[in-house]
Amino acid sequence: MKIYTKTGDGGDTSLFTGERIAKESPRVGTYGTLDEANSALALARAFSKVPEIRAKILELQKLMPKLMADLASLEKPALITAADVAQLEADMDALDSNLPPLRNFVIPGDTQAGAFLDLARTTVRRAEREFYKLSRFEAVHEIDGVFLNRLSDLCFLLMRTEDYLAAKRAAVLV
Repeated sequence: MKIYTKTGDGGDTSLFTGERIAKESPRVGTYGTLDEANSALALARAFSKVPEIRAKILELQKLMPKLMADLASLEKPALITAADVAQLEADMDALDSNLPPLRNFVIPGDTQAGAFLDLARTTVRRAEREFYKLSRFEAVHEIDGVFLNRLSDLCFLLMRTEDYLAAKRAAVLV
């Protein structure tokens, strides 16, 4: 099978459920932004020095196709579930319990992985805004919006954890 199909040469694309829509549609834009977020997560995983962070990012990356499929499908049950959201919340609680309290705004960039996690966070936030804009005109799964909100928060905590652990390692080496 060839990678190119030529079916999108006229400016439209197929949804997961077979319908054809314009490539500039808000639906395509939203799941395209999630694809960008997944790429940022991939970069973060590639640069992370913390095995537990790499494993958590990989888990998130495995959920991204489900989320994108939800947005690329019409009138299909959601693939993202309340259990997926609950897992993100449990992960956030676990990470947050091991971090010092925030006293200032966080300036990202202490580590490469942390910077890419912050990029993922902001890209997910953009996807969340696009999702809610889409929801004003088209049917979406409410759970996907909740998931997006938690996902960006989890990216923030993963970034803080990556940077915090890097600082602790550096302090030990001094």
